[in-house]
Amino acid sequence: MYNSIALIGGDKRQLYCAKEFLNDGYKVTLSGFDKLKSDGEFVLSDPFSAVKNSDIVVLPLPCVKNGYINAPFSHEKIKLSDELLSALSDKKIFCGQSEKLLSLAPQLKREKVFDYSLREEFAIMNALVTAEGAVEIAMREFEGVISHSRCLVCGYGRIGKLLCEKLCALNADVTVSARKQEDLAYISTKNCKAVKTDSLCELSPFDIIFNTVPALVFDQKVLSHIAKDALLIDLASIPGGVDFESASRLSISTIHALSLPGKAAPKTAGQIIKNTITNMLEEDDRCQKPA
Repeated sequence: MYNSIALIGGDKRQLYCAKEFLNDGYKVTLSGFDKLKSDGEFVLSDPFSAVKNSDIVVLPLPCVKNGYINAPFSHEKIKLSDELLSALSDKKIFCGQSEKLLSLAPQLKREKVFDYSLREEFAIMNALVTAEGAVEIAMREFEGVISHSRCLVCGYGRIGKLLCEKLCALNADVTVSARKQEDLAYISTKNCKAVKTDSLCELSPFDIIFNTVPALVFDQKVLSHIAKDALLIDLASIPGGVDFESASRLSISTIHALSLPGKAAPKTAGQIIKNTITNMLEEDDRCQKPA
């Protein structure tokens, strides 16, 4: 049974995640949040002590950045020193993008490092937050209303599906592009127009475009067919799916909306991390029990 958790680094998502664990009765220690004033809820500690005195360690998403633990609220960079790695070696570690951690610290035991960002329930719930955040950006930045606006959603994965539902609920005129025939067939059963991604140059101009595809779709050729007053919101992770230099030369308004869950809804995003880790712990506990 695990009773104590150390959360090392991260943004507001980790703070809300910590509060959820605290509400469940865990002893919670935070490290890497010295820029914030403690309200007395949590024990604040240095990374080594936090890890040493806890059963479980939770690292953020992404867990490391530029060779250090990702800790934007820390005054000092948190290095994976020999001392800290020694403390981590016997702990269960839950993190986002675990391969970055294992690449930086190969001495950690792979079987003790668990990646919550690879879980399907995490991906689905994060997609929901991302879709809502994308709509919020469009409402704020587009100089019109969503209702009856001509919207293009490029890609029909988790985010694309949820985004289409929300745009249709707002009475937008929604077109969805995809590559797979099964996706095009499914899109056609919804209140949306289905088109092939490689035919974007042939389509009429759109008011708002959302890209969810993590590959260069909106190159100079495609961008040259976009309306000059359109808003292009790229939801794909770095490097994204838009040639931003060409878009700038063509005076197309673009927004690369990265890490939306942490920015748009950190409370919900933190709850998603906590719930996912809880599911992983429960599954591990069942595996440990004798049949």
